[in-house]
Amino acid sequence: MVLKRCFDVVFSIIGLIILAPMLIIIAGIIKIDSKGPVLFIQGRVGKNNKDFNILKFRTMRVQSESKGLLTLGNHDNRITKVGYFLRRYKIDEFPQLINILKGDMSFVGPRPELRYYVNFYTEDDMKIFVVRPGITGLASLKYRNEVELLKAAENPEEFFIKTIIPDKLKFNKQYIKNRSFFFDLKLILITIIKVVTK
Repeated sequence: MVLKRCFDVVFSIIGLIILAPMLIIIAGIIKIDSKGPVLFIQGRVGKNNKDFNILKFRTMRVQSESKGLLTLGNHDNRITKVGYFLRRYKIDEFPQLINILKGDMSFVGPRPELRYYVNFYTEDDMKIFVVRPGITGLASLKYRNEVELLKAAENPEEFFIKTIIPDKLKFNKQYIKNRSFFFDLKLILITIIKVVTK
């Protein structure tokens, strides 16, 4: 765990330094493309079942959450023009390097969920909170096209709660059982390959 945290700190700092010019440009494009803040800040549940604010580049129009918590498809009409591109290549996740540096998150771990959906977890499911949530992980890799699955569902909310969440939790528990520094490196490499070849 010490090695994992050292990796997170070092590479989040390196990432922020290298990506700084790009992040500034993206921020400017977001402001030009649509009204609203550059960052989307949302409460999520992290390690030890404690809430934290996750940071993302804003990819939806302001007040989109009032129309539903789930994103339905890559072409959800709430997504901005720039947002489509940022989501496709996971660029909207870059600000989470700050979350990693702060210790809210790690590069690898269970994807942090909204408190509303965590309330559906069983007592056994709560064991995933022994680790920091991550940008990528086993469940994230399997459900990288989650928004399209939700779009195709007859009842997206019910499908998410009764099918996707339990399956994600199964993979998250598997990760916790088998986690190691080298397993994390493997998942990071697989994630990069999938994003680049998408």
